[in-house]
Amino acid sequence: MKAIILAAGTASRLRPLTNDTPKCLLKIGERCLLQRSMDALIANGISEFVIVTGYLREQIETFVTATYPTLDVTFIYNDIYDSTNNIYSLWLARPEAQGKEILLLDSDLLYDPGIVTRVIAAGEHNILTLIRHPLGEEEMKVVTDADGCITQINKTCDPSTAVGESLGIERMGSDYTAALYKELEVMMLRENLSNIFYERAFERLIPQGHTFRVLDVSNLFSCELDTVEDFENARRIIPAELY
Repeated sequence: MKAIILAAGTASRLRPLTNDTPKCLLKIGERCLLQRSMDALIANGISEFVIVTGYLREQIETFVTATYPTLDVTFIYNDIYDSTNNIYSLWLARPEAQGKEILLLDSDLLYDPGIVTRVIAAGEHNILTLIRHPLGEEEMKVVTDADGCITQINKTCDPSTAVGESLGIERMGSDYTAALYKELEVMMLRENLSNIFYERAFERLIPQGHTFRVLDVSNLFSCELDTVEDFENARRIIPAELY
């Protein structure tokens, strides 16, 4: 299994913190966000990484190669990062991910590394991590059936019908990634849907028989980092053992 990490965005809502630094290289405690994720993945046996870069790509590549000089890392550059969304970055990872078993992660997450341990230990191929808390309009909300399989995943569904928010860590089996990239080919090359969230592709696969089972990780620490205020809050509330 390989890790696909999406790290192309400009994180404009975090300015001025991201004026000269990509979001994933911002530090909370002793390590930046990207290092925290990579350390968690390595500790759980992941040794092959694909990182899709865009904004300030040189900083990310320099940091990773200097910090992990012996690690197997492939960098893919999204040269239109300023006019596309994460679905396009995921599309660019096709040569490394299609028909493969992968972990897909957003690069800007702050979370307990035990979440990765649970995802890998769960034993299922198609898992999406979920956190439960009061929901509003901004969250990527998840609706499930009685068996815990996703029936909707978007920002527009009624919060009262959702069971929680997608954290941004998904495990996909080889059958799922084969179907995913077949759908992404239609969305990118025929429909020009390059400036939306990748969860739309997940939704389009559900009627085709491909979905995720949710893994509730609400009892492990995670924190949203969309604004400067979020970062200040994270520095206050991160558990001491994770600092």
